[in-house]
Amino acid sequence: MKRILVTGGAGFLGSHLCDKLLEEGNEVICADNLFTGRRRNIHHLLENKNFEFLRHDVTLPLYVEVDEIYNLACPASPVHYQFDPVQTTKTSVIGAINMLGLAKRLKIKILQASTSEVYGDPEIHPQPESYKGSVSVTGPRACYDEGKRCAETLFFDYHRQHNLNIKVMRIFNTYGPRMHPSDGRVVSNFIVQALKGEDITIFGDGMQTRSFGYVSDLISGMYKLMNSSNDVIGPINIGNPVEFTMLELAENVLELTGSKSKLKYLPLPQDDPMQRKPIIDLAKKELGWEPKVQLKEGLVETIKYFDLILKEDNV
Repeated sequence: MKRILVTGGAGFLGSHLCDKLLEEGNEVICADNLFTGRRRNIHHLLENKNFEFLRHDVTLPLYVEVDEIYNLACPASPVHYQFDPVQTTKTSVIGAINMLGLAKRLKIKILQASTSEVYGDPEIHPQPESYKGSVSVTGPRACYDEGKRCAETLFFDYHRQHNLNIKVMRIFNTYGPRMHPSDGRVVSNFIVQALKGEDITIFGDGMQTRSFGYVSDLISGMYKLMNSSNDVIGPINIGNPVEFTMLELAENVLELTGSKSKLKYLPLPQDDPMQRKPIIDLAKKELGWEPKVQLKEGLVETIKYFDLILKEDNV
């Protein structure tokens, strides 16, 4: 049994990771300041004797005794990370420094949940880990993009300077139950709008593409990376290489919900990437990982979740 710290553990991905780690027989400390994380996501774990919740902001030092750290703390949707962009950068950078310092003191392994946003609006497609990115340092998304890029730099510098055992994964678009209903992400937006009978808002002409990975696949990849050999440090893309346009996603959501919602086109936000698709050859080779869940299969489960919480909240 390991004692494992998950920062951002009450969030969408973090709560699923806590589930996985507990299922594997570990003790879990979930640290979250509940800015975007929600108690509802971990409510089912609060009575578990191997689970502990700490309301904590990673920009402040944390002194705990653990065997591993998964650093997931940071708002990850544009709506949330642009709400307080300075705090977003501090969470990525100062949070990384604090967690790396803790890992250094304890001489333990630490995993950074980085993002495909480090590639920016990519000039090459699809994106391999070797691609250095095309990121605006002054745009409205930079607080997140550059914060995550700096966090990766810190992880590799701690590895080189202090011989720290690190793992860095770049997460591509992920969806599934426990997404925040108002996080502004395209999957949650489309589903909530369809279930409420509202217009489905498509930015631009709907031809921009994304690759959508289901949450169980993502968590499997994260767990495999953490438990891989010490010479596998990343960065490693974890995502689904099957590409869909925004129009195709909207059509799938309309079909699966049976909604009569209409499509409404709005201007494309500044610096919004036109395409995003991972090359996952490294994950296949080093981790024996590739996604298993098809888009429609995952959408069915995600729609069930949103239908339930919208009824519970009477939103």
